[in-house]
Amino acid sequence: MPKPYKTPTNFPDAAKSSVAVIGSGFSGLSAAAYLAKAGYGVNVYEKNAEAGGRARQLIDNGYTFDMGPSWYWMPEVFEHFFNDFGYKAADFYELEQLDPGFTIVFGKDDVMNVPADYTALEALFESIEHGSARQLSLFLDEAGYKYQTGMNKLVHKPGLSLLEFADWDLIRGVFKLQVFTSFSKHVRRFFKDPRLITLMEFPVLFLGAMPEDTPALYSLMNYAGLKLGTWYPKGGFGKVIDGMKKVCEAQGVVFHTNSPVNHLHVENRQINKISTRYGDSSYDGVIAAADYHHVESQLLDAELRNYDEGYWDKRVMAPSSLIFYLGVTRKIEKLEHHTLFFDADLKLHAIEIYKDPQWPTKPLFYVCCPSKSDDGLAPEGHENLFILMPLAPGIEDTEALREEYFGLIMDRLEDYCSMDIRAALDYKKSYCVKDFTTDYNSFKGNAYGLANTLMQTAHLKPSIKNKKVKNLFYAGQLTVPGPGVPPSIISGKVSAQLLIQYLNKK
Repeated sequence: MPKPYKTPTNFPDAAKSSVAVIGSGFSGLSAAAYLAKAGYGVNVYEKNAEAGGRARQLIDNGYTFDMGPSWYWMPEVFEHFFNDFGYKAADFYELEQLDPGFTIVFGKDDVMNVPADYTALEALFESIEHGSARQLSLFLDEAGYKYQTGMNKLVHKPGLSLLEFADWDLIRGVFKLQVFTSFSKHVRRFFKDPRLITLMEFPVLFLGAMPEDTPALYSLMNYAGLKLGTWYPKGGFGKVIDGMKKVCEAQGVVFHTNSPVNHLHVENRQINKISTRYGDSSYDGVIAAADYHHVESQLLDAELRNYDEGYWDKRVMAPSSLIFYLGVTRKIEKLEHHTLFFDADLKLHAIEIYKDPQWPTKPLFYVCCPSKSDDGLAPEGHENLFILMPLAPGIEDTEALREEYFGLIMDRLEDYCSMDIRAALDYKKSYCVKDFTTDYNSFKGNAYGLANTLMQTAHLKPSIKNKKVKNLFYAGQLTVPGPGVPPSIISGKVSAQLLIQYLNKK
């Protein structure tokens, strides 16, 4: 374990120059760590009371809730981050592979437990659709190629030019990557049973776009979930944030919480100062790991922005969410750690997020019960529930609507569990569009960033570099490589490398 770093009054003598990182979510922590490792003095500015962004934890009444991310996929991305600083993930938290990785409820008596063991997974598929075990193998072979190519070739590219993709391996494999093939059509080439199709399509709905509008490239997510496994960091995602923050502090990074940045001062096409309520501070470069739209529209003068409001209004956003954090005074035997309720029409809910934005007619929803794997997250004999319903961003958000949908969700959850959960509640808190906007300055209150459509892939995403301010770069889920925790960690590293390259040339 690294020793806690004492906040210095001045930067170490070895620091080449000083840089600021705005925001301390996964991308901000990643950027700060890599900048500090390169010898720069780094200050991180966080508007909230603690680091973590959407991965903050809510601790109340004996319960510890992860407020945002709860799926730990692509464990090697986390491991690579810690390895880059001489640590292992195990130095900061214990990982447990979940088995089943997750459960999908199609009906009270139609439940699919997705096993961690691949042989058991093949048997599950074969029991549902004859010949599908062989089809699964073929599907995941293709998805594995996309995953390896994507992780080794694509996600670390800054997306500043098409020439970045002038790589023989990429050119040779462009058709195998299936960038121009619909994810929906691709899945249906392999499987016919609607339950297997739903299993394959669910990550797209929760993290991106309509399956019809998503490139088949993103079957790499199926490889991540079904082949690499679903994991859980003991203590929750807050432990991952704590570990990354300790890495930063061990490099000399200084954190300023409750310190929203309110203006970026630019002179001769370079930021030279940032303003907070505590005054102005001078810097040689900035990584904006806060909401991209907020940084552009609120912190920069209009003539210095990459994009105008018309551009942002045309972006296809990934969903927002209605979330409930619930404390239950009884154990709930029927629930697993991750349970997806797809006992409704997936396509209708997707249309009501992406095509005809409205509160859903009959929502799909997801329940995380981490106290199944970690008894430290709730009082003895209690359960900790995180319930999430994907929702169109920018939609009306009222307490009355939250309560209406709480009732709809709980009716179905209680019917499935054969238990009056509401009667056993001793903690309840909701979180929705307004809260994402207030806490994270989130554009339209989105929860996940940009949708993974073809026209919002790679260099077609908002640029990681400000085109008018030479020492300003962006990181996070609204730029490359995209939404999700592992991509955000990579985004911070890529943006840090670009700023280092710029500063080294000065």
